[in-house]
Amino acid sequence: QVQLVESGGGKVRAGASLSLSCAASGRTLSTYAMAWYRQTLGKKREFVAAISWNGGTTYYADSVQDRFFISRDNYRSMVHLQMNSLKPEDTAVYYCAADRGDLVQLITAGTFGSWGQGIEVRVSA
Repeated sequence: QVQLVESGGGKVRAGASLSLSCAASGRTLSTYAMAWYRQTLGKKREFVAAISWNGGTTYYADSVQDRFFISRDNYRSMVHLQMNSLKPEDTAVYYCAADRGDLVQLITAGTFGSWGQGIEVRVSA
């Protein structure tokens, strides 16, 4: 397994931008599909964005399409989530996830094997 640590969260006003980062240790990220999920209190964790091992394919939830952008730097073993035009409904704890499996299957089943501890993002109106 790979160890994941998120950073970059915080509190912003609606309309602002925020960038999250996920740093990996233990193993190189270059063979892992990566994703971001988020969860609010009392709700199920939901998919936000994902990227293939080589960065060639990305997927986004409809709710963040064209506002959030996922990228990766395999050399530095990091994944980033650029969040623009933030809305109060984006408030959540955001989790980074990694796995070597098929990306579509991982997203569908939510079965990423490695997860970070999560980082809070708060968007005020």
